[in-house]
Amino acid sequence: MSLPEVFRGSFTQQEPIPDDAIEAAVAVMRHGRLHRYNTLGDEISEAALLEQEFAALVGAKYCLAVASGGYAMATALRAVGVKPGDRVLSNAFTLAPVPGAIAAVGAQPVFVESTNGLVIDLEDLKGKLDQAKVLLLSHMRGHICDMDALMALCDAAGVTVIEDCAHTMGAAWNGVPSGRHGAIGCYSCQTYKHVNSGEGGLLVTDNAEIAARSIMLSGSYMLYGKHLAGPPPEAFDQIKYETPNISGRMDNLRAALLRPQLRNLDAQVARWNERYFAVETGLRNTPGLSVIERAAGESIVGSSIQFLLQGWAPDKVRDVLDRCSARGVELKWFGAEEPLGFTSRYDSWRYAASAPLPKSDAVLAGLIDMRVPLTFSIEDCTLIARIIREEVSAVFQQM
Repeated sequence: MSLPEVFRGSFTQQEPIPDDAIEAAVAVMRHGRLHRYNTLGDEISEAALLEQEFAALVGAKYCLAVASGGYAMATALRAVGVKPGDRVLSNAFTLAPVPGAIAAVGAQPVFVESTNGLVIDLEDLKGKLDQAKVLLLSHMRGHICDMDALMALCDAAGVTVIEDCAHTMGAAWNGVPSGRHGAIGCYSCQTYKHVNSGEGGLLVTDNAEIAARSIMLSGSYMLYGKHLAGPPPEAFDQIKYETPNISGRMDNLRAALLRPQLRNLDAQVARWNERYFAVETGLRNTPGLSVIERAAGESIVGSSIQFLLQGWAPDKVRDVLDRCSARGVELKWFGAEEPLGFTSRYDSWRYAASAPLPKSDAVLAGLIDMRVPLTFSIEDCTLIARIIREEVSAVFQQM
């Protein structure tokens, strides 16, 4: 009898930083002008160039580079006028930086149910639109809801939409880049996202007042004129006196790392999707397992994959995780009672009290999550899917 196959790769190992990005970062270190406003003569900073290039990439008028995706979201909330004590709508299925950004401005999340498709439940949202003036919409794990329907609901109710695009840089809904439906799009450049500067964030908008407030909030002092992707000087005339400096700038070193990566984003997206669909194909028709069907309007970036073990008892889910782990496959579970690593759920965030969400609870109870790094080959992805299929089937047969 042959021994079971084992995967030997790492689920947290990213690809090396590209050589041209390393060379650009070394050039910044050699001249020493890491602060985004520290330039000589008519020199344009790496951060300003990054903002200009990302705005062009997604078709936005304005872009701001900041210290993290979480900082971008908190800045966006402040820029649209969210104050302490206000309520802000958001998905039940998301990661801690999203309610964290709401809490950072002293506001209170109002969680909206999530569907089996892992997107915000538009029916539940419709019933809660009268409770807040802002929706911080999380495209969690790269799943994009029907943005046309969502925007129609929010526009009719006078609710401003801020998009958390931490997992959807390079993705789109009906051809419109993720982050370009709402008033503001916020992106992450953290190590496990689609471009890697360790930490970092980007914010885009077409609204000059929002852009001006965001730039002042980020810590521009009176140097806002150095933002190539910022609004005209007159947009700052009053804002510069009334907006606090909450420093969270991106530095030139991280911007230098990111600019070459952005130029290669489309090719990286294609590579992620090839791996995603190799895993998805291998998981289809596994007894007891449901893949997440993607909507026709969605152009995805498959940097992670999710599936459901719907109706499974917790001990059986843990059995699958343990069996897969023994064969080298690292799966995360959103149904565990205690948060673990990066994985937590809405009832873990006790600073953000919430009413029970039975539909989301049922989804999270069987929700399994797995990273799909570009360091995996297609053969790796096929092997991983085969291991998961075998172990899920084995446990399911015992139920």
